Amino acid sequence: MAQSKKPEPAPKKANMQATTGYPAPIQLATPTDLKTEEVKNVVNAVNPLIADAFALYAKTKNFHWHLCGSHFRDYHLMFDEQADGIFESIDILSERVRKVGGTTIRSISHISQLQTIKDNNDDFVPADKMIAELLSDNLHIAKNQRQAIETTEKNRDTPTSNLLQDQLDQTERRIWFLYEVSRGGKNEL
Repeated sequence: MAQSKKPEPAPKKANMQATTGYPAPIQLATPTDLKTEEVKNVVNAVNPLIADAFALYAKTKNFHWHLCGSHFRDYHLMFDEQADGIFESIDILSERVRKVGGTTIRSISHISQLQTIKDNNDDFVPADKMIAELLSDNLHIAKNQRQAIETTEKNRDTPTSNLLQDQLDQTERRIWFLYEVSRGGKNEL
C-alpha cells in the first residue's frame, strides 16, 4: 500500500522588517522627529552599507589568514588593521539606524540579502589578487557611502551623514594604502 506523501509547506516569505529594517516593531521604534518616509530612506540607505561592511570584514580577515608570499608580514598587518577599522564601523552605523527608529542586521542570511560585495571562497588567492579585490571592493563601498550621504542629507539626518563622512574618510584611507601597495615597487611617473 503506497503511503501518501504529505505536501511540503510553502516556503516562508521573508519578513519585510527583517529585510529592510523599516518599519521597526513597535517595541523597537525609537521616537524621532524625522518623518516616516525619511526614516525609511535613511534605513534603506544605511543597512546595505552595514551588510557590505560585514562582508568586507570577513573577506579582509580571510585574506589576512590565508596570505603567503614575500610581503606576508606587511600585508598581514595591513589587512588586520583594515579589518579592525571595518568592524568598528559596523556598530556605529547599526546603533545610528536604531537611534532613528529603524532596525538593522539580524543574521548572516540577512547580511547575504543586503550585501553588494561578492564573497571570496577560493581555496587560494595570490597576494596581488587579494590587493586588487580589496581595492575594488573599497572603491565600491566609497561610491555607496557617497550615495548614502546624499540620501541622509536629503532626509534631514545630519548626524548619520556626518558618521558616513567619517567612514568614507576611513574607506578612502584603505583605498590609498591598497592602491600604493598594488603599484609594487614601481615609483615612476
